[in-house]
Amino acid sequence: MIHLENIRKIFHSKTSDTVSLQDICLDVKDGEFVAIMGPSGSGKTTLLNILGLIDRPSEGRYILCGEDTTNMSDAERTRFRRKRLGFVFQSFNLIDELTVYENVELPLKLLNYPSNERKELVMGILRKMEISHRAENYPNEISGGQQQRVAFARAVISKPKLILADEPTGNLDSKNGLEAMQLLSEMHKAGATIVMVTHSQRDASFADRIVNLFDGRVIEPKGDLEYSSK
Repeated sequence: MIHLENIRKIFHSKTSDTVSLQDICLDVKDGEFVAIMGPSGSGKTTLLNILGLIDRPSEGRYILCGEDTTNMSDAERTRFRRKRLGFVFQSFNLIDELTVYENVELPLKLLNYPSNERKELVMGILRKMEISHRAENYPNEISGGQQQRVAFARAVISKPKLILADEPTGNLDSKNGLEAMQLLSEMHKAGATIVMVTHSQRDASFADRIVNLFDGRVIEPKGDLEYSSK
């Protein structure tokens, strides 16, 4: 599913260059659930942005679903994201002006699904996420846990090959955070490939494998690593 080969990311400024990622080599198998852990500033979000085709590496090759993304144009990267990737963000990233239904429907509209098929798929996933009774509500009218369920529904509605999750429980209390991770686990069991950035040891325990980052490099853990008290 994912093959990273000697990935480096350098951020340039007028006064200095900052190396965010150094010689990252990583493979993720189809159907695997991988957690990326590390202290703040270790490069986790930068790596996730590269995996999601939101940012480009400064050096190295990124093969995704058998396709070399290195020389893809911006338009090609956008089309690839829409068709094959789903995103779950810490801040939910729902559109306040759209209802729950419209937020979840949006990826299907961008992929030009016909309206009758969109309705069937949206209501089906909302029922599965136990949020269909909130279909006509706006994001500010529902709880944080419900907003995260909507975000999950939007991420999986188009049946993406890969789901990328950035601190998916970061804005949730303990109970809703556990429910969110159980939902991710169900998606994984249904066949989704998931890469999740997290500070939480509890959340990482749901993954098949943990990748540890430190100062922009993949490291082998020595003893128990603690990144937060969550």
